[in-house]
Amino acid sequence: MMVRSQFSAHVDSNLRRTALGLLMAGTALIAMPALAQEAAPPAEGLADIVVTATRSSESLSKVAASVSAVSAADLGVGGVKDVASLATAIPNLSVGDQFGVNRIFIRGIGLTSIDLGADGGVAFLQDGAQIARPAAQLSGFYDLERVEVLRGPQGTLYGRGATAGAINLITKKPTADLDGYIRASYGNYNAATVEGAVGGAIGSDKVMIRLAGKYDRRDGYGKNEFTGQDIDNRDAYAFRGTLLLKPAEDLEVTLSGEYFNENDSNYAFHYFGPTVKPENFLGSILGGKSLFTVAAAAGKTANIRNIWSDQEPLNKRDGYSFTGTINWTPGDWDVKSITSYHKFTRFNRDDLDASDANLFGQNNYDERSKTFSQEFVGTYKTDKFDVLLGANYFHEDLFGSVRVPLTNLGILFGLPANTFDAANYLQFGTVKINAYGVYAQGTYALSDKLKLTAGGRFSHEKRDGVGTFDFLGSVNTDKAKSWNAFTPTVTLNYQANDATLVYASVTRGFKSGVINVGSRNDVINPEYVWSYELGLKTATADRKLQANLAAFYMDYTDLQVGFVDASSVVTTVNAASARNYGLEAELRAKPVPGLTLELFGTYLNAKYRKFVTGDYRQGFKQISVAGNRLQNAPEFSFRAGADYDIPLGSAGKLNARAEINWQGRVYFTEFNNADATQGAYALVNAGLKFTSANDKYFVDVWGRNLGNQLVITNNIITAPLFSSVRVGSVAPPRTYGVTLGLNFR
Repeated sequence: MMVRSQFSAHVDSNLRRTALGLLMAGTALIAMPALAQEAAPPAEGLADIVVTATRSSESLSKVAASVSAVSAADLGVGGVKDVASLATAIPNLSVGDQFGVNRIFIRGIGLTSIDLGADGGVAFLQDGAQIARPAAQLSGFYDLERVEVLRGPQGTLYGRGATAGAINLITKKPTADLDGYIRASYGNYNAATVEGAVGGAIGSDKVMIRLAGKYDRRDGYGKNEFTGQDIDNRDAYAFRGTLLLKPAEDLEVTLSGEYFNENDSNYAFHYFGPTVKPENFLGSILGGKSLFTVAAAAGKTANIRNIWSDQEPLNKRDGYSFTGTINWTPGDWDVKSITSYHKFTRFNRDDLDASDANLFGQNNYDERSKTFSQEFVGTYKTDKFDVLLGANYFHEDLFGSVRVPLTNLGILFGLPANTFDAANYLQFGTVKINAYGVYAQGTYALSDKLKLTAGGRFSHEKRDGVGTFDFLGSVNTDKAKSWNAFTPTVTLNYQANDATLVYASVTRGFKSGVINVGSRNDVINPEYVWSYELGLKTATADRKLQANLAAFYMDYTDLQVGFVDASSVVTTVNAASARNYGLEAELRAKPVPGLTLELFGTYLNAKYRKFVTGDYRQGFKQISVAGNRLQNAPEFSFRAGADYDIPLGSAGKLNARAEINWQGRVYFTEFNNADATQGAYALVNAGLKFTSANDKYFVDVWGRNLGNQLVITNNIITAPLFSSVRVGSVAPPRTYGVTLGLNFR
């Protein structure tokens, strides 16, 4: 990797100063005296949105927490089309898949482990039901009403696995009237997407149904230059059926079933170059070449969107789920039961040695998960006091295997190359998880404007692992352990007027301990966090300007960190501690009818306080990384967007939109080294959409990453057996296309 020139360092320094100046300016604007007076917003003001992120329906502007919501209007092929593109719409959120595993980070905390069985730090739900496996979270993004994101620990309301926050996908529900749509998109890379839904009443308004589906395919964003085959292509489909029953005025029953399937060469391991050994050190022993050596021989620069490998990436995954929700509203109570079952399987293959040599690099992941969850939530509201009570049970049966054939390994020991060809590096086994939680939260009005909220959750979790680890010798990996945790929360909020809210909160978060599948790794202890947050939400009386500010401080202990150790084995350990603090500023304005402007800026200081670990660059010598930044934690990020509706009389309207998303440098390891980083970059998205006057049809021309930025979204350092080369994932290149939509009702 090239060393930065003095010029680029100067530019980076200027960018940092500019970023800090913009964030401080936004903060100063938000921190002005209350912008609003008691008045009803006129029709042309910014609309509020009702969310359920806090387990009860509430206007977004009245939620005393850092919550963002992406509405149905912003979801789709030309906008937020999948989990990864959420990062362009939500402050302090970054997403990068690894080997088909969803790696979400909020405020610098997320999933760093690459082992089977690891859980992320962000709770991921659909219609309130948890989707446990990170690999299973990359589907289901269609026919959505909205996406809600809670930033910061959610230990009381969401319990396990929510030390960084929570994401909830809200699907569209059936309506009494006939309602539906169809969207057909075509773009570069031969990308074709068809999505549609239809629903309505069956016989009467007491029985309603909705059917939705999506088909998504494209050619590869890159090539395997050795074989000529596409990589990072997509061929997937999904469908969902939802039945809504209303047997009584105060009772609703929602039943839904969903299926997803993908079979392609997506999620390829991209090779980013050597670290501690010469280029293609191992492959060259057998006469092999890599993407970099082939490019150098041709006098070209390697295109890391492509690979050079004797192994084709394989990605096969499918799954189905059933969710039943009963919502009973007797009097002042709102009682909800959510029952869910998920089954998910996947197989992924990639090449760890990143060359065309037939080496011991064929990496095979097999994962199968069955989960069942049951949750009861009851809320009771009066003028002075609100109470929320809940209990949940979660069970998962997880099977997994990681198999790497030891082809030609003998050459490293001076033996015939095929000595160990019949053997494998193998992690194989099952993990059973049983988790229980009970929680309560109450809000009391101390005055007409001041409220106090306090609550807590007791969590119990047990994990039982049975399996073997085999790497030139078999080891039994059976182990079991259980944990208890209490996660309280206290919030004080002051509603100065109808549009100005000030709040302060203290919350504890808990992420369960881990037993990885077939791993010789010791049991990993839970991680805990104490979070302190101050926030302000305010708007002008006419709601033409909204502003939100949050300042947070988070203190982590036993943070779970994953890496490959000196013996080439995937390992997860508990880092001693980390400390994250920062600012988030969000501004929205509607200065004139039809024009909406958005700006958000974040500052994040996320660093290890105490962590000693082996450095692969120094022969795994134990060193301290205290003071280094956490993985996937940019110091600054910004988003600026504009959306303008242009009336076209009786024909309809034209909507023009554009946004720029800028993110500062991130590191992918705890060492903050130059061979595992992504520098600052900016992504530009834009679109032009015509909608008919009766809203029956639209034509949308869109483009994303118009500057065609090459962005590394994740980077791992492989095992010493593979010379610790760098492999990972890259974000999509420039994409553009057109979407035709038809609504019927």
